[in-house]
Amino acid sequence: MQLPFKICLPFLVLTLLVGCKEEAKKQPQKEEVSVIEELNSPAQSSSSLPHLMANKDVTLLSWVETVGDTIATFKYAELIEGQWQPAQVILNGTDWFINWADYPMISENNGNLWSHVLKKSTKGTYSYDIKMNVKPKGASAWQTNLVLHTDGTPTEHGFVSVQPYNDAFFVNWLDGRNTEEYEVGERGAMTLRAGIVSANGKMLKEYELDVKTCDCCQTTSAITDNGPVVIYRDRSDEEIRDIYIVRQVNGEWTTPKAIHEDNWQIKGCPVNGPKVAVLGNNLAVAWFTGAENKQKVQLAFSTDGGDVFKEPILIAKGTIMGRVDVLWVDEDSAVVSWMEADDKIAVFKAMMVFTDGTISQKQVITTMSDSRKSGFPQMEIVEETLYFAWTEEIKTVTKVRTAKMSVEDFSFN
Repeated sequence: MQLPFKICLPFLVLTLLVGCKEEAKKQPQKEEVSVIEELNSPAQSSSSLPHLMANKDVTLLSWVETVGDTIATFKYAELIEGQWQPAQVILNGTDWFINWADYPMISENNGNLWSHVLKKSTKGTYSYDIKMNVKPKGASAWQTNLVLHTDGTPTEHGFVSVQPYNDAFFVNWLDGRNTEEYEVGERGAMTLRAGIVSANGKMLKEYELDVKTCDCCQTTSAITDNGPVVIYRDRSDEEIRDIYIVRQVNGEWTTPKAIHEDNWQIKGCPVNGPKVAVLGNNLAVAWFTGAENKQKVQLAFSTDGGDVFKEPILIAKGTIMGRVDVLWVDEDSAVVSWMEADDKIAVFKAMMVFTDGTISQKQVITTMSDSRKSGFPQMEIVEETLYFAWTEEIKTVTKVRTAKMSVEDFSFN
């Protein structure tokens, strides 16, 4: 009685296989849909040096457009309902220090606008000042060319970070006033300074935060529930250039302290600063290091305003260019971005990271030139949407481009 079953079984299997094949033929082939949606950029050709900022319900993009080698125009645009509005001009200049890594910035606080450019102070290559521009709420025009620092030395001043702070702005920068040559071959060190600037551009308070730092890495800052913090690349007498933090607690600034001892010894500035994101007293700090000749991007979390950081999470390693950014999604997760090199092409990537160490798959945002002109890509978050800005270079012509994606589109294994 088992014989019919043995005879029918192969036929049944064959029928099922044929049926599956026929069904598969009827199903339409799925097309891959990119999770990255490009936006119409408000920037024109020959634009570069983008900077993104978001504060409450205001999101701004600033950039620089150049005409030949003589005229530079600093512009910005506002994001409204997911679209960039027409560009507005802040000011023009013919004597600015235009640098791929040290870019102008814009910030907003309760309707007040603040921005800065770097202006040459002498004919020397590396002597320039930070000049502020402000547009208080209700004003019809920008007040430009305002002084941030008053040392008057023909030295480097730059690598600014700015945050809305109460009714004013917290601004920090690298200050080269001590690097002016005082004896043949003798110079002091680059310092880290900060101040509180009013909506009309007046310096209310000024601080010296560190007497010796790396000369040309970006700084980054945040306002925690305890007060402002500044994160930057330090420089020891032994040329260790790790990422440090200084914090204002009860009105006093703490002694500079390493976030993590990578022990990266390098006799030169890597031009690759950290980025910080804040959510109450929760901090997320991303940075690049080349310690032990191993290039990598790391991310560390703190839950106490930066007093103590957890062990860093490895984000990427290999042919890493760094140029990082980081944003909180919620109190349990953040998004970090960075650049990698791939055969003369730079790949701009992002990844979601949870505070417990869980990570998403790496998401490619775009590819671009691996030259300095590609600059430092930017990232901001508005509700559940990430916005990106970067500089595209095609046959030596640059243009700022922008795109967006939903945080829900990150994939997990």
